[in-house]
Amino acid sequence: MAPLTCTKLSLITIAGVVTQVIGLSFFVFGFFPVKPALPGTSGSESFYVPACDFVSNQSDTTLPSDQLKSLYQELSGIPPSFDRLILMIVDGLPAEFVFGKDGKPPNKQFKEAMPYTQSLLASGSAIGYHAKAAPPTVTMPRLKAMVSGAIGGFLDVAFNFNTQAMTDDNLLGQFFKIGRKMVMLGDETWLKLFPGLFKRHDGVSSFYVKDTVQVDQNVSRHLGDELSKDDWDLLILHYLGLDHVGHIGGRNSVLMTPKMKEMDEVVKLIHSSINQSQGNGLGRTLLMIVSDHGMTENGNHGGSTYEETDTLALFIGLRNHVFDYASVINQIDIAPTLALLFGVPIPKNNVGVLIREAFDSLKEDKHLRALELNSWQLLRLLQAQLSGLPCRNFPCDAFYDHQSSGSTDCNHETEDMLCCLYMEATTLYTSWKSKRGFESASNKYYSSAAAAYYKFLKSASEWLSRRSTDKPVKLLALGLATMFVSTVILSSLMFCWLREIYHGGKQQSLNLNDSMNGWSLDETFILSVILILVSSMTSSSMVEEEHYIWYFLISTFYLLLLRKTAQSLCVVRLQSSFFTQNGQSREGYFRICFVFLLLTSGRVLRGWHQGGVNWTSLPDISKWLEQAGSQHVKSLQLISAFLVISIGLFALFSIESKGKCFQMVRLSFLISGLLVLLHITKYQDYTFSSTNYGATLLVQIIYAILGVATIGTVVALPWVIPFSTSKICPTDNTISPLFLSIHEKFPLVELRDSLYVIGWAYVLCWCLLQLLLQQPINTTPILLLLLQILAGTLYFARSGTHHKEWVEIAAFYYLGMAGHFALGNTNTLATIDVAGAFIGISSHSTLLSGILMFIITYASPMFILLSLVMYISMKNMAHPVIPEKAGPGDHLMMMLGFSCLIPLVINSILLTAYTVVLLLMQNHLFVWSVFSPKYLYVCATAVCTYIGVFIVAATGFYAYFVLVMRKQKPYSC
Repeated sequence: MAPLTCTKLSLITIAGVVTQVIGLSFFVFGFFPVKPALPGTSGSESFYVPACDFVSNQSDTTLPSDQLKSLYQELSGIPPSFDRLILMIVDGLPAEFVFGKDGKPPNKQFKEAMPYTQSLLASGSAIGYHAKAAPPTVTMPRLKAMVSGAIGGFLDVAFNFNTQAMTDDNLLGQFFKIGRKMVMLGDETWLKLFPGLFKRHDGVSSFYVKDTVQVDQNVSRHLGDELSKDDWDLLILHYLGLDHVGHIGGRNSVLMTPKMKEMDEVVKLIHSSINQSQGNGLGRTLLMIVSDHGMTENGNHGGSTYEETDTLALFIGLRNHVFDYASVINQIDIAPTLALLFGVPIPKNNVGVLIREAFDSLKEDKHLRALELNSWQLLRLLQAQLSGLPCRNFPCDAFYDHQSSGSTDCNHETEDMLCCLYMEATTLYTSWKSKRGFESASNKYYSSAAAAYYKFLKSASEWLSRRSTDKPVKLLALGLATMFVSTVILSSLMFCWLREIYHGGKQQSLNLNDSMNGWSLDETFILSVILILVSSMTSSSMVEEEHYIWYFLISTFYLLLLRKTAQSLCVVRLQSSFFTQNGQSREGYFRICFVFLLLTSGRVLRGWHQGGVNWTSLPDISKWLEQAGSQHVKSLQLISAFLVISIGLFALFSIESKGKCFQMVRLSFLISGLLVLLHITKYQDYTFSSTNYGATLLVQIIYAILGVATIGTVVALPWVIPFSTSKICPTDNTISPLFLSIHEKFPLVELRDSLYVIGWAYVLCWCLLQLLLQQPINTTPILLLLLQILAGTLYFARSGTHHKEWVEIAAFYYLGMAGHFALGNTNTLATIDVAGAFIGISSHSTLLSGILMFIITYASPMFILLSLVMYISMKNMAHPVIPEKAGPGDHLMMMLGFSCLIPLVINSILLTAYTVVLLLMQNHLFVWSVFSPKYLYVCATAVCTYIGVFIVAATGFYAYFVLVMRKQKPYSC
């Protein structure tokens, strides 16, 4: 087999990555399709029994709106209960804040924050519910669910950041068809979902979470005028401030209670206006207060925990004699309930069920008619999605004639069971009609018919809600096969490279120990980590608590390093002379100190956040600091930030070169560090982020200086670094004679020096960005991660050939993943820090905020990948493995090969393995709440790996070729 060349290695690696991206795209678009919906909208046909092979009648769409409104009222048989609707959305408000939890009243501070709302509940003037939302718990899909009654696809979480017009049947479209006038104030998501439907509107961005005041004042400033007008039938008020308070300070933010009091005043104003308007002949008005999602303890949302799915549904205008704090409905039940209360057809793809108490005031025949209409609508969905439904042609055939005899046994397969329940309800309804002249018999049949209808509706709704969409098998198979091919390509390439290095003669200069001839313990462990991770992916609990696996694995590896170092010291004492033994023992003790630093900092990181899902209530260091007070957090933040900046600046200022280019690099990062400290001291507050213009401008200046300094260092340094034997990198004492002989042909000393400075520029730039963007409580973990990177790099640089390079790179990759969870990240979408994604941005930008969100979430993995540039300069240049007759390609391969290949191979194996797991778990109960969010994180980790490896490779290639070009024309700055 022909030996690998630099060109061949690069081309095969690029081909493997491109193949993987293509396969991943195929699989994602196949596994996460947009959920199918029945085309068209509900019309007059929805008021008739589903007919055999029914074809929708489109004639009513040509009717004028007033005639269509009259037609609907005539056909429905249910007069509208209200004339006008005020829909008030308090974004992010958990129902627990208003109704309490587990039958217990809410906390005293929350209950006292909304006295007027609580008085309405206590007097029976309002009906309240815990409305359970379906994941993903983000705004756009939850709004769509409330107005359409349909449950969207999982990828709606991505569409949430780029909302498109809603084409499915919905309440607003039905209102518009019958001529109802609508006004919207608040979240501009409504304007994107329903363009052109509103008579008046004033929208605000929902993503600029630093604003907790103006975003609500913009709604309330129009409220008085709108309430006095009579030219609207639907008024939508979407308040975002409470959700923003949660993102910034969590559930227990000091701003939460004042914000709830503000919302209570709005409720009081609206309710008082409603009472007055009814006396002025403006008709009956229903005020409905809802929330789109809840929030976790830290104020985020997107997952499927109780805190995130517990939303509010409060009807003010419906009477209720007994208020039950434990009443629970589904959020999708709002759509059919409002549709029949306002005399419009139920949206075509609704899977919700009528809220029972909303129709208690109706007469028996009207109530049963409403249940019948809801049943017909769900039956149409069942007919469309179950081709083998026995009753799909009812009443054209005589399905289950025995139902008329009173049989109630419906323990059948899904299709038969649903048909049985429907037929039973229909039979009881028919019996009630025949007995309605006899009061006692009528009441009995009415209760039985209503109960039977609700049983069918609940069963049909549950089945339709959890039914997985049909997935394109060929597309999934193609995607998985392509990803498998990519994994094989990259893995085979790595093994070929390993064989050439360790058995093909390219390792001429290394004095290898016995571990090179067989598997050492650390090598076996590094490979077993992959097997452990792959096997744990099949358990939902292990996915939720994945951080424990990483903590255990990385700690075990540190202990293996300690063991190997201790063993090497023993060998040195037995085999070496006194003088040699003294020097090597000193190196060994240094390595032991580095391992103890790794163990200590790792232990603190493990205890900093109690991550995962099931044990977040357990105590940890961050909770202890929060309870101690914000001043303690602030003090620790300043100390940690000062140490991080000091370490980075010390490394840059310790460089002996006096050239102007180095002075500019030092000065730029010094100014950036001082400005970051100024921002932390003056503007960053633990309780909430400032919207101060000065704070935004300062951060933008820091971004600019960091960008210019880092990019300028990468681009300019290889061109201006002097050709000399000056010592920049602290490993000069380990330079071998072979290194010096090779340097006569190639600029390896300058390359080492360039990569060392560029590596520190990357590390310091990334640290300063994290000090700006991370929550204040995470400043110390950033310091600990920096210490771990430095300790690991120095340990491996001083270890010589005690460890194979691929083991060291894999260990760094694992360290990055452990650090990812140590910063408080989990496999649920709720832990994504949205608030930090708007630091330094004066107005909402999906692209910029998305980039910042990615930088915050993947701080640790990217930190590790960027630090590999510094590792290359300190490790590869100190212990070259290059034959004397090597060319530039061999130099580049030896310098960059492992640093690029190992992360790509590990990522490829884990990505492909979890793709197989997700495919196997597609019918699992937790596929959308556990396995799918995890897969999104796996995909994002792959993107992070691609970017990091590209930066490392591009930096190495660029610096090397520039220096080779300059070799014949040296000059200094």
